[in-house]
Amino acid sequence: MSTSLIIPAILLGVSLIALGFTLSRLQASRRQLRILNARRISAQSNTQKRRMELEEVRNRAKLLEDTVSGGTSAVEKVHKAISSTTFGLIDLFSRDEEFRQSARKARETHDQTSKTVYKTVRTTNKALHILAETLFIGKAEKRLVSKKPGGRDSPKTGK
Repeated sequence: MSTSLIIPAILLGVSLIALGFTLSRLQASRRQLRILNARRISAQSNTQKRRMELEEVRNRAKLLEDTVSGGTSAVEKVHKAISSTTFGLIDLFSRDEEFRQSARKARETHDQTSKTVYKTVRTTNKALHILAETLFIGKAEKRLVSKKPGGRDSPKTGK
């Protein structure tokens, strides 16, 4: 009768030891999984931070382009108002027809030249924005996209 109790007791003891070992391995695996998950979140956070910084640079560049464009339009309107007033007054109050004709030619030349100048400013502004996008923002975006795990900017593995 003693052997019939000893074998189940041994089996129960071995099962408890195996269960304890399995639980300890499970706990260690969970700990490693939490560490790995924390590193993954950190890496994603760093990547997201770089993406947000890149988006901020892109937004600032667009804001600068819009500001220059809007400022150019405002200056052009004020300039046009001043020149229209000036040439209009010359045309209205001038008594000399030859002077009036000369002022009209000057006004045509002035209006064409100023129109060309403002168009050039807008075109240059757009070209500079495209150049900045290509040289700086495009390169930074390519660097961000091409980051490989384990590279220089990847999170440390602790080993």
